[in-house]
Amino acid sequence: MISFVRIDDRMIHGQTVTRWALEYPCDGIIAVNDVAASNPVLKSAYKGAAPDKKIFVWTLDHFKESMEKVLSSKTRYFLVTKSPLDMKTILIDYGFKPSDVARVNVGPCNDRPGTVKLGNNQSITAEEAQAFEDMVKAGYEVQFALLPDVSIGDWSKFRSQFDLR
Repeated sequence: MISFVRIDDRMIHGQTVTRWALEYPCDGIIAVNDVAASNPVLKSAYKGAAPDKKIFVWTLDHFKESMEKVLSSKTRYFLVTKSPLDMKTILIDYGFKPSDVARVNVGPCNDRPGTVKLGNNQSITAEEAQAFEDMVKAGYEVQFALLPDVSIGDWSKFRSQFDLR
């Protein structure tokens, strides 16, 4: 079962493990990122970030193969991706529907070339904006919050800054 869905370019770190887990209890974290899952050093670092939790670092393909087991599990997992594009692939393209989660939380998205700055440490590209728009159209609420009490707003506040389909 999924108790929390988050996009965070750092994926697994202290904020995710400690602060968000107070709001949304979890027994483990499933991080989905092809690069991290294919790199033993990154994979080990992410697993070491939360030694008291079950940590999985999977490719998108592995997630797709395992998503029914995740949904039927009694274990409460955070689902975390590094990018909005990966989360859109999981929620929209794969049709993954966590039954008790209607909100996608967006944490840090670092400044990069070609991004629009939405708030402190939250910048997105036009392609990522389209991914958020697609998630909202599919019925998800998209909220930009680094911490539970530090939110800059939901997607409706920012969508007018982008040319969306």
